[in-house]
Amino acid sequence: MTDIQIGQIVKGFYKTGVYIGEVTAVKPSTYLVQVKAVLTHPTQGDLHHPKEADVPFFQERRALAFREQTNIPHHMVKPYDGDIPDYQVSLKDAVDKLKKGLSADDSKWAEKSRACLSSLEKDYFPEDAR
Repeated sequence: MTDIQIGQIVKGFYKTGVYIGEVTAVKPSTYLVQVKAVLTHPTQGDLHHPKEADVPFFQERRALAFREQTNIPHHMVKPYDGDIPDYQVSLKDAVDKLKKGLSADDSKWAEKSRACLSSLEKDYFPEDAR
């Protein structure tokens, strides 16, 4: 265990997303982290069959919400000392980065992922849908 303390700003890896957050509790094997910004948007689809389109349930994976709290294993949390971007700006940047990576991929998985992201964007950024 590291010396990460309550109130400390950290970078946490949760499933396939990466977040900046504040530690709100230290538990025996996890930190409870309150999300402040998104660095990497979660990958779409089935976590157990990455980059496969023909799975029983191709899941639309949302980013953790602003101020949402989640338990992250100790080994997946690192101290963070950079600037904390605005949540909405960081979410938009993370979605754009994922879309850019998917744009060069013509696989069925990438196609389904782009469709999921398009749906998520309408929910995340309703003001852009006008």
